[in-house]
Amino acid sequence: MARDIRERVAGSLIFIGSAQLAIIIMVAESLYPGYSISGNYISDLGVGPTALIFNLSMIVLGILAIIAAFLLRRGSMGIFITILLAGIGAAGVGIFPETAGHIHGYMALITFFFGSIASYFVLAREKNATAVVWAVMGSIALVALGFYFTGNFMGLGKGGMERMIAYPDLFWLMGFGGLLSGNHVKRDLSRAM
Repeated sequence: MARDIRERVAGSLIFIGSAQLAIIIMVAESLYPGYSISGNYISDLGVGPTALIFNLSMIVLGILAIIAAFLLRRGSMGIFITILLAGIGAAGVGIFPETAGHIHGYMALITFFFGSIASYFVLAREKNATAVVWAVMGSIALVALGFYFTGNFMGLGKGGMERMIAYPDLFWLMGFGGLLSGNHVKRDLSRAM
């Protein structure tokens, strides 16, 4: 019973953290004068007129992911470690914006890398078709990360390629969070039948 509650809370935190960041990115892009989705980095939103909302959103995602990781630590050490590190990286992106130098880049790399490979540990735990889709999304993000670091933006621009890393991870995390937070509904319905 206690495990179910921990998983539901962790799922809600993961969903809320991922969803709020996706929304804030879109809001910040529309508020930032002259911002180009293909020409600007996502983290450009963390300096200038949208710095406050973007950086706070990253910190919120990081804190919620860290709490969720600790709530999930008994279920899978792989999920615990990867979500924890991705959360630390996300909070670091918000705490150390682009103007902080190399530490910002390291924090972003930690977030992108561990957020992507967490999907494989979720697949190992869930072993279902939906988790396969999440692992595919994590793989897309990892491949995009490789293209990004080699400077091959595939015509998407640096900002577009960076979104090919970030968005698949945000989307699979929202799905996983929804699954965890809604697991009790399935169990309750099966008891009623």
